[in-house]
Amino acid sequence: MQAVILAAGMANRLKPLTDHTPKCLLSVGKKTILDYTLENLKENGIHDLVVVTGFEKEKIMTHIIKNHSDLKTEFIENKDYASTNNAYSLLLAEKALTGDFILLDSDIIFHPGIIQILLDCPQKPVLAVNRHECGEEEIKVLLGNENKILEISKTVEPKKAWGESIGIEVFSDSSRKVLFQTLKKRIINEKRVNEYYEASFEEMIQNGSDFYAEDASTFPAMEIDFAEDLERARKLIQTIY
Repeated sequence: MQAVILAAGMANRLKPLTDHTPKCLLSVGKKTILDYTLENLKENGIHDLVVVTGFEKEKIMTHIIKNHSDLKTEFIENKDYASTNNAYSLLLAEKALTGDFILLDSDIIFHPGIIQILLDCPQKPVLAVNRHECGEEEIKVLLGNENKILEISKTVEPKKAWGESIGIEVFSDSSRKVLFQTLKKRIINEKRVNEYYEASFEEMIQNGSDFYAEDASTFPAMEIDFAEDLERARKLIQTIY
C-alpha cells in the first residue's frame, strides 16, 4: 500500500502564517500537521510515500528527510502550483503508483483509526466521512444503498447530505486505473486544471463506478483552512494523542 499526500498549495486563507511556510508545516501542539499524518500512516503499517510538492517545496522535502527517514519517500513537484488545484497535483503522482494507494489531503488533523477503517473496508474505492450537520462550503456526500455514494460535491444539498468527506480515500489497483483515466480526460483533454479531485470522483460515479463511504465519525478529524482552525486543532490533538 502506497500513500499519496498532496502538499503543493499556497494556503492563501492562512496568510500571513503561510507567507513563507507550507500549511502542512504549521505547528499544532508540539508537531506539524504533516508529522501527525506521517505518524498515522506508520502506525497503520504504511511506509511507502509519494508527496506532491509545489510552494516552498524544499522546506517540505527537508522536513521529511530529516524527521521521517524511516519512510520510503518520492517527491514530485507541481511546478504550476500557483495556477492549478489538487486534481492536477494528483495526476502528477500517477507514474509513482503501482497498485493500491491511500490518498490524503495535507491539511487535516485526524485519528489514526480512520485509516484502519478504510483499510478494513472490503469495497474500494472508499472514502472517510464525518457525519455532522453540513453547510454550503464542505465537500458533502449523498449516500444511496449499501454505502454507495450517489454524489460528492459542495453542491449537495446540506439537509440531504450524509456527511462531509474528510479528505482520506483508499483505491484498489483497478479503481486507481479508472481514477487516472478520468483525471486525464478532465485535465489534459478538457483543460480543467483548477478543480478539486472530487470532480473526478463524481464523474466516475456518474459513469457507473461504485464508490463507497465509511462512517468515521467515532474518530475525531478536522480540516485546517483558517487561523482559528489552528486553535481548535490544538484542542483536538489533546483528545487523540
